[in-house]
Amino acid sequence: MIRLALPAHLRTLARLDGEAQIHIEGKVTQRAVLAALEAAYPMLRGTIRDHATQARRPFIRFFACGQDLSDEPPDAPLPDAVASGQEPYRIVGAMAGG
Repeated sequence: MIRLALPAHLRTLARLDGEAQIHIEGKVTQRAVLAALEAAYPMLRGTIRDHATQARRPFIRFFACGQDLSDEPPDAPLPDAVASGQEPYRIVGAMAGG
């Protein structure tokens, strides 16, 4: 079971009180996690990745095990601690401005 920590606005949209949990068959990658999340919570489609290109939306960042994985290839395997459910995969809304 993969644990996902989502920002408050996405938890509200998905009607979640805490972490989302999804199951993935096969290789645990960012692409697989996001596809499973969008399949389980269709209201999140288009909020994290672009519908057409599947590229990460601006101001969305991905973290796991204290590492920023936002610029990693989408098919790179996630850390074993995330794949085993020990650590959550975090989707974070970034801020900009000055």
